[in-house]
Amino acid sequence: MKKRILIIEDEEHIAEGLKLNLAFQGYEVCIASDGVSGLQKWKEWNPDLIVLDIMLPLIDGLSVLRNIRLEDERIPILILSAKGDSRDKVKGFSYGVDDYLSKPFNLEEFMLRVERLLTRLSWYETDGDQDITDGFSLTEYTFDNNRINFETSVATCRLGDIHLTEQELRLLKIFIIHRGKPLSRKELLEIGWGYSGETTTRTVDNFIVRLRKYFEDDPRKPVYFKSVRSVGYIFDHDLK
Repeated sequence: MKKRILIIEDEEHIAEGLKLNLAFQGYEVCIASDGVSGLQKWKEWNPDLIVLDIMLPLIDGLSVLRNIRLEDERIPILILSAKGDSRDKVKGFSYGVDDYLSKPFNLEEFMLRVERLLTRLSWYETDGDQDITDGFSLTEYTFDNNRINFETSVATCRLGDIHLTEQELRLLKIFIIHRGKPLSRKELLEIGWGYSGETTTRTVDNFIVRLRKYFEDDPRKPVYFKSVRSVGYIFDHDLK
């Protein structure tokens, strides 16, 4: 079966050139020209590898990357970007990218990196199915008297056992992965919702109210889901 490669790139001549060369090598290729359609095609098409630009319309590439990593830690992602500064590369790797190639690039080098990433993917596919992110299992997370089961969507908290919605689970994953780090409302919208005009910062605030109701002993004086003035929110839990 042909390996599928999704190219998320808004420069048409680059995207079409990559598609042509990858197709010559026997890959099946799909193109998305902005961050929103890129996320949609990733979910619908189930690619084996993603080539991702950073400077994209609607949602930037780093937000696309962080959104994908909430659900899939294994799919290889190669950033292909004109932003080649070391700080940009460090940020990309900290968010979970597998490889980073600056524009302009050598086509032969690009093809070799793609081949290498897909070879590495085949190793993972023979390893087990345990999904580990940032040192904890995404199947379950516990803090104080709260327990969240991401497989059953059930949380045990001060209200007893409650069934969490898909969006509540996504927000919890974001906070847990970035525990101890302030997250702006904009970041939460882009990563958690794949920002669209239908979502607003008030949407984020309403979900925070829910999480506090579930997991805080006193929702008016939160210990875990704290507000950060002029920024957004932080999940304050130190793994020991």
